[in-house]
Amino acid sequence: MEHQHETLSNEKQQELLEKYDPESATRSVKGVLGAIVFFGLLAFSIFQLYASIMQSLPRQMLLSIHLGFALSLIFILFPARKKSPKKGKVAWYDYILSFLSIGVGAYWPLMLETIANRVGSLTTLDLIVGTIAILLTLEATRRAVGLPITIIALIFIAYAYFGQSMPGFFAHRGVEYESLINTLFFTGEGILGTPLYVSATYIFLFLLFGAFLVKTGVGQYFNDLALSIAGKRIGGPAKVAIFSSALQGTISGSSVANVVTSGSFTIPMMKKLGYRKEFAGAVEAAASTGGQLMPPVMGAAAFLMLEFIGGISYWEIAKAAAIPAVLYFSGIWIMTHFEAKRVGLKGLPKEQLPNKKEVLKKIYLLIPILVVIVLLMTGMSVMRAALWSILSTIIVSALRKDTRIGMKKIILALVDGARSALSVAAATAAAGIIVGVVTKTGLGLKLANGLVDLANGHLLLTLFFTMLTAIVLGMGSPTTANYVITSTIAAPAIITILMIDMPVGEPIPIVIALSAHLFVFYFGIVADITPPVALAAFAASGVSGGEPIRTGINSAKLAIAAFIIPYMFVLSPEMLMIDATILQLIWIVVTAISGMIGIGAGVIGYWYRKLYWFERIIAIVAGLMLIYPESLSDVLGLVIFVGMVISQIWTKGKGKETYRTA
Repeated sequence: MEHQHETLSNEKQQELLEKYDPESATRSVKGVLGAIVFFGLLAFSIFQLYASIMQSLPRQMLLSIHLGFALSLIFILFPARKKSPKKGKVAWYDYILSFLSIGVGAYWPLMLETIANRVGSLTTLDLIVGTIAILLTLEATRRAVGLPITIIALIFIAYAYFGQSMPGFFAHRGVEYESLINTLFFTGEGILGTPLYVSATYIFLFLLFGAFLVKTGVGQYFNDLALSIAGKRIGGPAKVAIFSSALQGTISGSSVANVVTSGSFTIPMMKKLGYRKEFAGAVEAAASTGGQLMPPVMGAAAFLMLEFIGGISYWEIAKAAAIPAVLYFSGIWIMTHFEAKRVGLKGLPKEQLPNKKEVLKKIYLLIPILVVIVLLMTGMSVMRAALWSILSTIIVSALRKDTRIGMKKIILALVDGARSALSVAAATAAAGIIVGVVTKTGLGLKLANGLVDLANGHLLLTLFFTMLTAIVLGMGSPTTANYVITSTIAAPAIITILMIDMPVGEPIPIVIALSAHLFVFYFGIVADITPPVALAAFAASGVSGGEPIRTGINSAKLAIAAFIIPYMFVLSPEMLMIDATILQLIWIVVTAISGMIGIGAGVIGYWYRKLYWFERIIAIVAGLMLIYPESLSDVLGLVIFVGMVISQIWTKGKGKETYRTA
């Protein structure tokens, strides 16, 4: 039987995306200009595929061309102001900015040998081109990514130049104009640095992979699969949202885009079943944000982590993130389950569910994602794994007529992949400015020492201050940019405190580097659902019709696991599956999930029945004791937990009238 659900119109989805996601606020160019943009995007993808397959281009040449493509297309596609005409009208100055971007992109390829021979000595032309490159990068970032990251980059440039005027430990000698331009555009530490390199290699290929998956209809398949697995359960639509959003994270690098696409389908279902508007929006926002924490493809930032940590494979990062991701989604699942029981919500009726047999017939659509996992497990490089995964998507899609990708869809996937890469390229180029300034001025070490001093050398306080720093810096910034900022500024504080008893000059152990980077990665992403600037929650409220701030508060409450788990893996690195036995991992997972159940029940106020206020406090305390990675607290927490369960079951049938009300 056909399953039909009320969904948001494409126009409404686009309107919400443009409002909360600057990456989607593009002009609709048609005619000759539309054709130029189309072939420009196609050429961008073809160039990137050629560069990835051949791997013969010098690094600075690859990055310069990548930047030139991205900037020139951004100035045509993204208007200077959100309210400016979007029906194909491009301002005269945007053409000039686009041509200047092509010139900047061509400068390194044309002058490669000359620049290399000068070794840091800049000519007047170099200074002019470098200055223009920085200004174009900042303006393109403002248009395609948003104001927050642009302002942060400008503050860092000002910090570098006016170093002598800075107060206290922030003071430094100051960086002269020529030296600043040299660092930001003519070395591997600025705009053409590690963040842009990751954009031009790993991220671009995985965005292409996502675009090819979308063309096979895998996004809709995720919804159908989620419906068939979770639709009949208590509070089914909410669990469908959690499951489908976890899967959508493999093809979407944006919390907001994930909310609007899967939320347009799941939020109306939740509202129809009886969930409050704010709660329905919060479930989708929390789950969609968590999609970027879900291996094997954990949003673009995980590829940056690969380069920033060094000496580690992508598979090790994905493996380390697996248990925290499972706990994150388990936490949301548990909270929505208790809320559904509290309010008395049932699952969806059978006629609204897809045919299980038909859904299982298309299970092969998940093979490309399995290919990624297997190839990364075997130790294949991320770039090669991405290329083979794209090829596997084309091959697998051919198994059925309704999913087959012809040449037209292949070309459209190449164009869509390049379009989605524009904002990432701008964000990583701007992030390169921040990294360049931090490296040149030594700011990272100063801030790390400052945070440790502020916490008076206490690990938990250092983690708390680092969490606040990561959330504040992550507000309004896309995943890639906020990870670059937080890993450069906040992660060194955790590394400093964890290495405080080690000999000076000791190399940073992988387990310490990984736990510190994953800590700031988590909180940078959680900023998307943390009021007052909770973009994913605001987008969800646009779909649900709920109040934005209240939706944000609800989503932060549902994702409470995300505020606890990072502390757990810093205090107990075994959770990251590094040097841990199977028995240790089983114990960690069992106690942590039990802890999530206790906290979830306490926060929602319902377990087997409605909880009294003192029972809620006991449940939360037991949950925290189970989550804290220490044997005595685990045992005590487990005793209280079991006692609560027995008490709940014993009194469940008594006084039903008292406990049934919400």
